[in-house]
Amino acid sequence: MKKLLVLFVLFTSFCAKAQNEQLANNYFDRGEFEKALLSYQELLKSQVGNFNYFQRVVECYQQLQQFDKAQKTIEDQLDKFKQSNTLVELGYNYQLQKNQEKAKKYYDQAIDKIKKNAVEVYGIAYLFEKKALFDYALLAYKTALEKDPKLSFNFQMGLLYGQQGNSELMIETFLDESVKNPQNLPIIQNQLSRFMTEEGDVNFNEALKKALLLRAQKTQDLFWNDFLSWYFVQLKEYGKAFIQQKAIYKRNPESFANIVNLSQMAIADNDQDSAKDILTFVLENTNDLDMLVKAHSYLIQMEIDHALEKDYPAISTELDELIKEYGVSPYTLTLLKLQANFTAFHLNNPEKAKFILKNAMEMPINRYQLADVKMDLADILLFEEKFNQALIYYSQIDEEMGADTLGQEASLKTAKTSYFKSDFPWASHQLKVLKSAPSQLIANDALDLYMLISDNTVEDSTQVALKKFAHADFLLYQNKKTESLAHFQAILKENKGDAIEAVTLLRIGKIYEKMGDFTKALENYNEIITKQKESIYIDEALYFSAEIYNEQLHDAEKAKPLYEEMIFHHEDSIYFVDSRNKYRKLRGDTNL
Repeated sequence: MKKLLVLFVLFTSFCAKAQNEQLANNYFDRGEFEKALLSYQELLKSQVGNFNYFQRVVECYQQLQQFDKAQKTIEDQLDKFKQSNTLVELGYNYQLQKNQEKAKKYYDQAIDKIKKNAVEVYGIAYLFEKKALFDYALLAYKTALEKDPKLSFNFQMGLLYGQQGNSELMIETFLDESVKNPQNLPIIQNQLSRFMTEEGDVNFNEALKKALLLRAQKTQDLFWNDFLSWYFVQLKEYGKAFIQQKAIYKRNPESFANIVNLSQMAIADNDQDSAKDILTFVLENTNDLDMLVKAHSYLIQMEIDHALEKDYPAISTELDELIKEYGVSPYTLTLLKLQANFTAFHLNNPEKAKFILKNAMEMPINRYQLADVKMDLADILLFEEKFNQALIYYSQIDEEMGADTLGQEASLKTAKTSYFKSDFPWASHQLKVLKSAPSQLIANDALDLYMLISDNTVEDSTQVALKKFAHADFLLYQNKKTESLAHFQAILKENKGDAIEAVTLLRIGKIYEKMGDFTKALENYNEIITKQKESIYIDEALYFSAEIYNEQLHDAEKAKPLYEEMIFHHEDSIYFVDSRNKYRKLRGDTNL
């Protein structure tokens, strides 16, 4: 009982301190420094050696312009604990009073402490950084390195050079650190990528590319080729990234993993030409069955994505020949799934598609592969309008895979099935949860559909237009473009001026794009741009129009103002970064 009582008292005391600290922080954040001061003083009394509480007491005095009391508090701390970084606090207190001479005196004393003991740098440099005294922070690190050359502060110094706006020194320091300590490469690349997307320094990207090229040429180390490949990927220049990966492969032909991953990124960013070049290279240079199947699958998927009905027989023959060549086995599961999907959604033969998938489910495949095949089977059942059977499979996957991305995807498809059935309340309930899904793609799709249902329920409580829209969407899901287009156009005529008009125009534009009729696609997007300026779909209309002019019609002069509109008026759009990069490229900026 005594032990339990002691534990209870300790726990209660801990909770009370946590609450008091939160209260003090709240006062400080709200600018109520007198109240914050009293709270921090009480906390400091209970934990005399707590440096954070001490700092906050000093900061409160300084905010209240009570510099003498701040100085007395700092000097008492210095006398009690002899901590060298307290000299930085003392110097900074003088700096706030514009007494630079005395401030320098104490800053120099702090640097002298490092000269005697290099380990002192950690606390001293940290405080210099915290107070934005970047020159002194760099001096602290350099002084420590003179005292003990075995220490390494490249990463910290690189960040400081960046804070100073010294891009070249930052780049050189980060690159030195990355090759010296490759385990730090991810965090270094993360920092560099942030600078690459900044508007401020237009020469940064060019300086980084130059530094990487020089190192690659000078050392012939494949490390720099890989770094260059990363650099070009950040700028979505997959063709140039591929050149670097080919150079790596020629000297180290062990694996195609990076090259295949590069092709996936190119496909995701709609760089079809680079993706085809990369995948063709894979096919020409490997005998690995898994790699061959992946490469063929990606190439055929690209063909399907851009195919017209006249292309279907050739694609069907190609799939048949590939499966005949590589056999029916777990190794060719990707091709089998692709064949089933194409057979159902493009050749309108769901029975054959289900036969392919049910046979695949009998093969010795793992639980993830099985769930993936089940998902395709559910998709085909939905295609056949067998809603309840499809829902059973989606629910099974959701239950079996749980928090895995595949489980979330099944959950999203369950919501979409409810939407197609016009069961909007249940769909909304499911989508509300999925808006916070860990997968950004799933979260975005869930939010889009949730907003569609919400926006068109407020204005029309009977949801007549929304039901028609959901049916047209279902026809589009079934790949019945002509029928879907007719239904959307009917909605447009019957609901002119209603909330559903803008998203209907967007759907019609997308269908025309898939049909290859870019003129009519642009006409529908332009209706949103000119007449629906307050619509939440305006950014998509602008971006899709810009993409047609840029990628399909190769008319840079018409694409540029659309990208420009995205940059200056739609910073919160998911298409903002891509619009900015493409605008810069069309404009001919050198920092690409």
